[in-house]
Amino acid sequence: MTDTAENRVFGKKRPQHVLILASGEKVRHMTIRPWMTALAGCTIGLLSLGYLGATGYLILRDDLIGATMARQTRMQNDYEDRIAALRAQVDRVTSRQLLDQQVVEKKVEKLLEQQAALTSRHGRMSELLERAENSGIAASPAAPSSLSNAMAPEKRADMSGGLSAIEKLMAPRRPQPDKPAATDRRASYAPEAGETPSDRADRVFSKVTLSLKDIERQQISRIARLTNDAEDKASAMQDIIQQAGLKIEENGTEDIGGPYAAPQRGETDPFNLSLTNLDNALNRLDIVKETATALPFGNPAPGQAITSRFGNRMDPFLGRPALHTGIDFRAETGADVKSTGAGKVTVAENSGGYGNMVEIDHGQGVSTRFAHLSAILVKVGDRVDAGDVVGRAGSTGRSTGPHVHYEVRRNDTPVDPMRFLIAGAELKTYLK
Repeated sequence: MTDTAENRVFGKKRPQHVLILASGEKVRHMTIRPWMTALAGCTIGLLSLGYLGATGYLILRDDLIGATMARQTRMQNDYEDRIAALRAQVDRVTSRQLLDQQVVEKKVEKLLEQQAALTSRHGRMSELLERAENSGIAASPAAPSSLSNAMAPEKRADMSGGLSAIEKLMAPRRPQPDKPAATDRRASYAPEAGETPSDRADRVFSKVTLSLKDIERQQISRIARLTNDAEDKASAMQDIIQQAGLKIEENGTEDIGGPYAAPQRGETDPFNLSLTNLDNALNRLDIVKETATALPFGNPAPGQAITSRFGNRMDPFLGRPALHTGIDFRAETGADVKSTGAGKVTVAENSGGYGNMVEIDHGQGVSTRFAHLSAILVKVGDRVDAGDVVGRAGSTGRSTGPHVHYEVRRNDTPVDPMRFLIAGAELKTYLK
């Protein structure tokens, strides 16, 4: 009765909608209520709105992305324009301070060229100075340059300091209270009455140029002293070697020639010429040192007394005069016997009256022999340096007791080793 009453409209009964579902013999029915219809309508509406929204997004997506990118591009352009404006402002300020007139630009360019020239020289000069120091040559340090006075605001004489000082000097000055000249470090740069920026630039660059030239003169003077020291040292060592009856191999420097060609630009520059002269002097010194190291100027038994010298003496076995072809050093059996120069081992064996013997070829027809060894520590073909141990002292062969028999031979003819020992003692001071 209640349902009947609720479904009456104006006294008529509202028909019920029934959904019938049949599956085989099973039949089901479901009455469609008004709220179910409303729910289905809402669901369809929401799906329709979602479909329309997705379709609209797909259609408008490119426009949205384009608008976003355009906004970012505008922001980036704004930042770039602002940065460019700031850079332009900085450039204007810098130009106003450093380049008041065209003459200042030319003078700055000239100063930069001088700076580049000094910088390019620095590498080669440093290398040569290091070589000179390694060769035991050292010139007294140059006196302080006047550039440090010219660059008083920076208190240093390097080129970066010079440019910074010029930048400060060309900048507009703020009024400052009067100070005594003795306490004003920049008094020498105070603008004169009626002085224009160009005049001030001329005055500043003149002082900087003169200071750079003063540095160059001091460098050339120091290089000249090093060159003279290297030449003197090489000449002294060469004289000692020649007094020993040997010569310095100059690697064929006298066999030269070729067509004439004009010198390269910059080769006649005094500074470059001084560096070339120093390089040649150091090369000559290196050749002399290599020769002194290779030839037998060392002592085979340092600190040991000489028991028999080179020359005629009474033979200890025959009791009659005989030529002693070397020098004998007192040494205990097993003591180190050292090579007196660099060379190649040509003999390392027992050799009759010499007993166990080592012979080393040093070049220029010079060879050394070490005899009566108790042990041989090298073999034929070995390369040895001065001071290398080649054997142990002993008394093998024709010997009356343990000692070191040392010979120096030129073209297989024995010569007095004392000439080489004396020369080696003199050369030792130059080889340190």
